[in-house]
Amino acid sequence: MNNNFKILIVLICCVAGVNCKPVKETVKPPEIIDKPIVFDITRKELTLEYLKNRYGIEKQSSTIDPKMIVLHWTVIPTMEETFDAFNPATLPNWRPDIKDISGLNVSSQFLVDRDGTIYRLLPETTMARHVIGLNHCAIGIENVGGTDALPLTNEQVKSNIALVKYLANKYAIDYLIGHYEYTLFDNHPLWLEKDQGYRTTKTDPGEDFMKKVRQATKNLNFEPVPNKPITP
Repeated sequence: MNNNFKILIVLICCVAGVNCKPVKETVKPPEIIDKPIVFDITRKELTLEYLKNRYGIEKQSSTIDPKMIVLHWTVIPTMEETFDAFNPATLPNWRPDIKDISGLNVSSQFLVDRDGTIYRLLPETTMARHVIGLNHCAIGIENVGGTDALPLTNEQVKSNIALVKYLANKYAIDYLIGHYEYTLFDNHPLWLEKDQGYRTTKTDPGEDFMKKVRQATKNLNFEPVPNKPITP
């Protein structure tokens, strides 16, 4: 079946009112540099512990089934400093003797430098701690900068667009969100955070940045983000 015929079938289904996703076409991956952070036995055990304690997910591997892409900014001025912050397996000053406090360090699957260079810090389907309530299904893209002195760049916008297209073509991604929108998924079926008091206010990566990325990826037909937290 050729691609034009596939597209015709999709259009007919859409006109008929059938819920449909765009046809996946061959997407050339952006240039990605693998720069893995530490994923030793400590990080693996803390990741599995996080999945169990935070989400009630008990499994033997730290893999996820990606349904969402979350865009961030680091507020750290350089790629090197960001990498150094994410690289340790545990949070700074973590005390294992304090119960109910996870020592798993924050991280993300991807990091985009200010010149647009894309680094892969973890395998795309390995859980990273970057968004409360949704880590079990979310791929994170961190962008270096995000302060008044170091706003995110046009090169980062372009790289995020390319990376989102690549990931959406590879996985069954339903949502593209900014970190500042994560609490809108409270009580959504994807939301699994067990601690009702565990929420923080975020502003990254900024509404303007999200608008640009969404405009360039609108043909991917992501599901709309809830307008407000869902009530049970």
